[in-house]
Amino acid sequence: MARTELPDARVSPRFAGVCTFGRYPRLEDVGPAGRPVDWAIFGVPFDGGVTFRPGARFGPRAVRDASQYLKRYHLGHRVDVCEALSLTDAGDAPIKPYGIKATLDAVAAWATSLADPGTRLMAVGGDHSVAYANIRATWERRGKPKGGLALVHFDAHLDTVDAVWGESWGHASPFRRAIEDGLIDPKAMISLGVRGPLNTPTDLDFAAKAGVRLVSIDEARASGAALLAAYVKALGGREAYVTVDIDVFDPSVAPGTGTPCPGGLSANEGFALLRALRGLHLAGADVVEVLPDRDVSGMTAMLAAHVMFEVLALSAS
Repeated sequence: MARTELPDARVSPRFAGVCTFGRYPRLEDVGPAGRPVDWAIFGVPFDGGVTFRPGARFGPRAVRDASQYLKRYHLGHRVDVCEALSLTDAGDAPIKPYGIKATLDAVAAWATSLADPGTRLMAVGGDHSVAYANIRATWERRGKPKGGLALVHFDAHLDTVDAVWGESWGHASPFRRAIEDGLIDPKAMISLGVRGPLNTPTDLDFAAKAGVRLVSIDEARASGAALLAAYVKALGGREAYVTVDIDVFDPSVAPGTGTPCPGGLSANEGFALLRALRGLHLAGADVVEVLPDRDVSGMTAMLAAHVMFEVLALSAS
């Protein structure tokens, strides 16, 4: 019997029914207790932390809608994700539209107690500030590992700025806060795809001094897969969190995002890098910064849904 029961698309069309991610069952419909949930997917419809274009609060709805045509078998990993894993859509986390820190605290508290204690969490945003909340919940649920979780970070931006306009919890700062709070081990953090102009070269100082491995877009293209395979091997089974800002991809394939930066990854390049993480012990994940109002024919939301499927396939393989 499959770990995740899906509606038969030949009986119930993919465009019909309640719109959950991948048509996975709702958390309240999953049972019995003898079949624990491997992954709970939830939305965080919040974009109060953005520094440029707003609208990512509508990202979770758009990604769920785009995910209706996801299928279950991953050709690259040769795995039926729904046979290997019990998957559920847990709905949306509670948010407070006018407060960044209040939202992050509320999301972290809600996510910490979600589903089974061993269930891993995948958040779909929302802006990148929400990653802090899911990282915090994941760290709590994985037993508060001393020194913090390892982190694989795909992004056009480093997101370790101290503050923007006096706000220290926005989408430019989640990993600085996570490092300061001991949730992430910076020496086990790798950031791939960073590119484009900076406000000042000192924007890189915190990460460099903390020991973050920064992989530029050019290096990611040239040797990113080998770097990631070596990274996974070096972790030696240590648990890692994966965070994907959709703007790591080029605007030609992901126009629907708040801080687009030309020169990013193609879809094929991004998938190849994700597949190079095979063997990674996943603790949790998020995919963020989908902005539907700037999307073209839903292509960014569709890409985000497939990125999420790639992460699940990593866990299943």
